[in-house]
Amino acid sequence: MQTEDFLKYSLWAYIAFVNTISFALMGLDKKKARDQKYRIPEKTLFIWVIVGGSLGGFLGMKLFRHKTQHLQFKYGFPLILLVHLVFIAVLGLGIISPT
Repeated sequence: MQTEDFLKYSLWAYIAFVNTISFALMGLDKKKARDQKYRIPEKTLFIWVIVGGSLGGFLGMKLFRHKTQHLQFKYGFPLILLVHLVFIAVLGLGIISPT
């Protein structure tokens, strides 16, 4: 495997990992909210979204109907997702062609 392919697959693995964690954290926090237990800090949710888990966080927010009324989540998660998509397009990972 060439170095370029290795980096591409490694980046995809990283993206899959952080999105899985972001999605799971949204579901876990929703469950904790319903059970009135200690919650996951909003800062933690945002950190996982910012470091690459924006799709997982956004889908988790929608699927679990969690944090949908909080403006920083309602608009922040989609904005971060958009930034990530533009970043992927610029890197040319094959999802979106920048030309």
